[in-house]
Amino acid sequence: MKKLGPSRARRGGLRMLVLASMAALAGCGGGGSTAVVADSGTPSNGSSSGSNPPPVDAGGGTWPTAALTDPALRGREPTLPKTVCATLTATLKKNAAGLLDDAVDAAAGNSQPDAARIQAAINACPTGQAVKLATGAQGENAFLSGPLNLAGTVTLWIDKGVTLFGSRRPADYQIAGKNNCGETASSDNGCSALITTAPNGNGVVGDGVIDGRGGAVLTSGLYAGKLTWWDVGALTKTLSNANQNNPRLLQINAGSNFTLHRITLQNAPKFHAVSSGVNGITVWGTKLLSPSLEYSVAGYKCDAGSTPVISGTANVSRPSTCFTPATIKNTDGFDPGQSQNLLIAFNHISTGDDGIAIKSHNSTTGPVSNVQILHNRLYFTHGMSIGSETDSGVNGVTIRDLAIDGFDMNSTSGFRIKTDDSRGGEVQNITVDGMCARRVQQPIAIDTYYGDASGSSTRQFPNIHHVTVRNFRYLDTPGSIYNGTGALLLFRGYQSQGQFNYLYGITLDNVVYDSTPGWVSTKLSTPVPSYAELTMGPGPVSFASTLLAAKDSNQFKVFDLRSATSAPYDCSAAFVDFPAANAPMSVR
Repeated sequence: MKKLGPSRARRGGLRMLVLASMAALAGCGGGGSTAVVADSGTPSNGSSSGSNPPPVDAGGGTWPTAALTDPALRGREPTLPKTVCATLTATLKKNAAGLLDDAVDAAAGNSQPDAARIQAAINACPTGQAVKLATGAQGENAFLSGPLNLAGTVTLWIDKGVTLFGSRRPADYQIAGKNNCGETASSDNGCSALITTAPNGNGVVGDGVIDGRGGAVLTSGLYAGKLTWWDVGALTKTLSNANQNNPRLLQINAGSNFTLHRITLQNAPKFHAVSSGVNGITVWGTKLLSPSLEYSVAGYKCDAGSTPVISGTANVSRPSTCFTPATIKNTDGFDPGQSQNLLIAFNHISTGDDGIAIKSHNSTTGPVSNVQILHNRLYFTHGMSIGSETDSGVNGVTIRDLAIDGFDMNSTSGFRIKTDDSRGGEVQNITVDGMCARRVQQPIAIDTYYGDASGSSTRQFPNIHHVTVRNFRYLDTPGSIYNGTGALLLFRGYQSQGQFNYLYGITLDNVVYDSTPGWVSTKLSTPVPSYAELTMGPGPVSFASTLLAAKDSNQFKVFDLRSATSAPYDCSAAFVDFPAANAPMSVR
């Protein structure tokens, strides 16, 4: 029986570990080897001269000067490709709604008319060059493709005004011998991603759009003419033992130095972008949006009966016509898994599920490590997550200048670490320094019983320690259901199956809520809070009385080292509109 607890939760050692972690993170280079410059061939940031330039505000004025002059990011912004091996021009046009007319791909033979020529151009492209998708001579602005394999040394550049649409025919994505794509099953292994790459210095870049058409009616398989991709996702909430076999937009596998720059990924049938086993990733200046206004209405004011069914009797015969972030499922923004040396900066993410979710599962490359998440804005998401898969370990994550507005959507979080004993592992040296949140159910949550799960036969025990949350502000919002005690705290270490793993080395420093939060309720006998050790200080903790009231019950320890009277973290510039005209709702 292993026990981790009080003797390891103390004071100065934590600060030394955090400082060491931050020093290591300062050297993170992400996908720095990608050969990249500006649209016209003129360096967009002077990188060719080695002048170490500041970032360009790709968010259209949404970033304050302090973010754009961050020394940690100076000279690290990617640029667009220097050499284009092939420019392909569009032959299709988006309709007035920004979509493709159904007649374009109603016939099976027309489901992916551009796939072959895009793939041929990629296959023929020399190392270090790019295939560029551009508008046609008569204003054509759309490509339509099924799965593409992006060579590891070739970058895909989607030009401004151009949209690469994904096929809505599940058969195009079908992986031979696996579960049927476009249906539910006991596992979700049936579909290829729209774009798959094993990187070796490449990327997906440009000011264009990749649209997965999550709200489009399927044209093959069991639900042809009956459901959309997102309706299939909703079946996971209404059928037992159901996983959705829907395609991801971008899958990045087993390589090094990948860049995702300035691109918009939207309306993914499932996850927007996922990495696995990659050393060196830069995600910079992107927009991830689902559902877009093309699949919704302003303010998400969908008519009754028009949205996916997520409770009660399953819908298997009616395609939905309007979608909200709460009714599309498993549409995570960016899930960096089993990867090292990541830089995620200046992104806007509104995807309905996890905005960013760091995962570490069955890794062959070691723990997820050396991760910097700097200057990001999350909208309708489940928040910033580590987990739920942590069995291969997470060691060294820094999060700074993160804003999250949950818009009162159910199951929303600010910063959370989530895992359980079916997929648990060691999570350590995590620092949040500068975060604003509002209208979320759980602003801070660290839990080893994710989904109230316990007693798994896999016995992969969670072990979470040395986590610092500093300069964190939670703001009450008029009319929000998550003000005051509606905003819930969750700190729960692991004690099951003869194993006792405290949350230890957990520090709250200048953590201020506008009013006093409550505690999460649980269905398990393991209460909240329990088996955890928290240190408060040196800055203020506005709900100190709540923590102290729970002290010494259920193995919950609190060390009060508050000595400073720091001002609450400044959130005056944190919440801004999503920088896209097709966002149905932003800060309203």
